[in-house]
Amino acid sequence: MPSTTAIRAPRLRTRAALLAAGVGFSAVLASGGGVAVAAGPTGGDLFAAGTPDTLARYTLGLAEVHQKAAEAEARAAAEAKKAAEAKAAAEAKKAAEAAEAKKAAQAEAKKAAEARTASWVAPISGGYTISAVYGNSGDRWAAGHSGQDFAVPTGTPVRSVHGGTVVKAGGNGAGDGPAYGNAVVVKHDDGSYAQYAHLSQVQVSPGQRVETGAQIALSGNTGNSSGPHLHFEIRTTPNYGSAVDPASYLRGKGVNL
Repeated sequence: MPSTTAIRAPRLRTRAALLAAGVGFSAVLASGGGVAVAAGPTGGDLFAAGTPDTLARYTLGLAEVHQKAAEAEARAAAEAKKAAEAKAAAEAKKAAEAAEAKKAAQAEAKKAAEARTASWVAPISGGYTISAVYGNSGDRWAAGHSGQDFAVPTGTPVRSVHGGTVVKAGGNGAGDGPAYGNAVVVKHDDGSYAQYAHLSQVQVSPGQRVETGAQIALSGNTGNSSGPHLHFEIRTTPNYGSAVDPASYLRGKGVNL
């Protein structure tokens, strides 16, 4: 047998290498290689003596152990990559669905806003009595009646008949004279104007945007009024003297007063 110094195995200096060597060399021991093992708490040569054939088999076994470990690590890395890709895909899908939901909600809101803008409503939503119509004559008016009167209790909500912008609001008929009391004039998106008069409370300001059906005031009995009611006009300009028949105008928009 060769001397113990003639052939030596590679020195294994790490715990991982020693463990791998132990696993890999178990097959060598089982085959009856007759190799003397020298190991101590401070490390040292794994083989005190051995034949070239034994050392070759040990080297192959150790290489196989390392190869299997590398393959296991590669599989673990591939699985981790696959899991990360699946997670990223799920998050991307979730983000896309959220974006689509937001887009759909925005489209629905836009559609609803367009529907409100396109629609027309009556200035009073609840019950009312028509106490005067456009063109009425009599001692209550210096000329023919310029609007339509809705007899309702003081404090009844008054609605904008169509979307538009407030151009006048306040006392003295919003500039049209004290006979109208508190008043509001709204310019509609189609270029027409609506006047609301004898109000107990004005709830909008000039320059403010209002949508169809928005509450803009409370009915009242201010100005030259014979009792609580809303005086309503449709005009071709914001000022007195340009009124047209409001009932006929709104009828053309699908609203019967």
